[in-house]
Amino acid sequence: MEHQLKLRVLSSLVKVFADEAPQEADISRIAGFRDEALSFQIGYYLETPHRLYNCEVRVESELSFQLYSVELMKSDMPTYADHDDYFLRTAPGLYPDLLRPYSDSVPMPAHQWRSVWFELSEPRAAGTYPVTVSFVYGGEVLQKAELEVEILAADLPQHDFIYTNWFHSDCLSTWYDVPVFSERHWEIVENFAKTAVEHGQTMLLTPLFTPPLDTAIGTERPTVQLVDVTVTSGVYTFGFEKLERWIAMCDRVGVRWFELSHFFSQWGALNAPKVMATVDGVYQRIFGWETDSLGEEYSAFLRAFAAAFTAFASAHGIAERCYVHVSDEPDSESFAVYAAHSALIREIFPGYKLIDALSEPEFYDSGAVPNPIPAIDHIEPFYERNIEGLWGYYCCGQYRNHEPNRFFAMPSLRNRILGVLLYRYNMGGFLQWGYNFWYSHHSLHSVDPFTVTDADFAFPSGDAFVVYPGADGAPICSLRLKVLRECFNDLRALKLLESRIGREAVLALLEEDCPKLTFNDYPQTETWLFALREKIHAYFR
Repeated sequence: MEHQLKLRVLSSLVKVFADEAPQEADISRIAGFRDEALSFQIGYYLETPHRLYNCEVRVESELSFQLYSVELMKSDMPTYADHDDYFLRTAPGLYPDLLRPYSDSVPMPAHQWRSVWFELSEPRAAGTYPVTVSFVYGGEVLQKAELEVEILAADLPQHDFIYTNWFHSDCLSTWYDVPVFSERHWEIVENFAKTAVEHGQTMLLTPLFTPPLDTAIGTERPTVQLVDVTVTSGVYTFGFEKLERWIAMCDRVGVRWFELSHFFSQWGALNAPKVMATVDGVYQRIFGWETDSLGEEYSAFLRAFAAAFTAFASAHGIAERCYVHVSDEPDSESFAVYAAHSALIREIFPGYKLIDALSEPEFYDSGAVPNPIPAIDHIEPFYERNIEGLWGYYCCGQYRNHEPNRFFAMPSLRNRILGVLLYRYNMGGFLQWGYNFWYSHHSLHSVDPFTVTDADFAFPSGDAFVVYPGADGAPICSLRLKVLRECFNDLRALKLLESRIGREAVLALLEEDCPKLTFNDYPQTETWLFALREKIHAYFR
């Protein structure tokens, strides 16, 4: 039987759905710098009545590619009902997301579009390289596709931008069913941290105490406390052996900054995080939801801890790498409580940078948050204040006015455009809350991220995680994670160009075809972004 196979050479920004031919134009080349990770896809469609088994993909090139089969993942909740018009589709269904490492074949269902992802991530010599990809069945070449890869004779600058995507150590323990900070847990934590760094993350959430994040009042998440606390006759002492191991792990994988977990509860700072201690020989919880955050007992504990920690950090040379939090997403109603806690934290952690995600300018204007992290749809009032190194964040709430985000249902350009905008606003950092959150909303129970991608109908698919748990204790990447890495490489490419022609000239280049360029007003075509990269590349040919 003759097997008819259609092939399409596509950019990394295309999402290939099973029931629709890609609408984007084919590409014939990709280009980038010597050390830049580059990707493209080949979409394929089998026109015969029945599927094929064991269809191989072969690459002929001087370059070495890692191949992935793009798998369709179930989304019961692609977005909220009041979404904007910048989505690929909004109905529940199957969305391309998981990148399954290629072994010896790709799935070849009949009359469905699928794609293979090709990644070039190792440094290589400058030049132009032809690439031929063949789909082979039973020794017969069914179809071939070709393109060129241009490598420019320059390297991207070091990735010095601060990017944190909250790392949930407890989710790793729960999914893999291993005790927290057992040897196997440490191995898994390092695997996932290494992948995060390889894809642009430079800061890691460091659980001094179990982070008080997305936890229902009165409940608790598994204990992932790096600091040992002992109370003897009312006197606190602290052990930092696990924290030392965490720091060594971070140094091995390339983490540059430590994001110390929040010292007060989320959404109001009314309570303490869960703190476990050995009290006169008995291991027990000493602080938590029952603790008044303004009480003298917890304040005394924090003073004792801060004295011990700052001495430890100074001795280990990490003080300048540490950022501290008060509470996540406080609002104006909790301002007074937050301000009191902020004053304490700034007093007992002198010289440490205090950061928090919030969107009310009064927190910055009052001095309560020297380094605010507003949501990107609230960034303009903060930007107008000329805050040096301003950060931003997005979460499930940025979907109504074309803001960048990373939901399954959004175009990949909406994910990648972030890098250009971070440069345009001269920002110093970016935060997102879900690297690997595999629990339900409020962490009431664990979920299977292969089947539940919305935290039990809480957050649109794609908000809570960008990696899946691999069977071997290492992460399986998502298409979105790869695109996020490209976003940060765009940022690095713009900084490279700035080193050659200056920031004003780069901004003029950005504004040639888009004089406004804001977080909700930017060209919504991959053609514009690729043309921008070509303008950058022209300076290095």
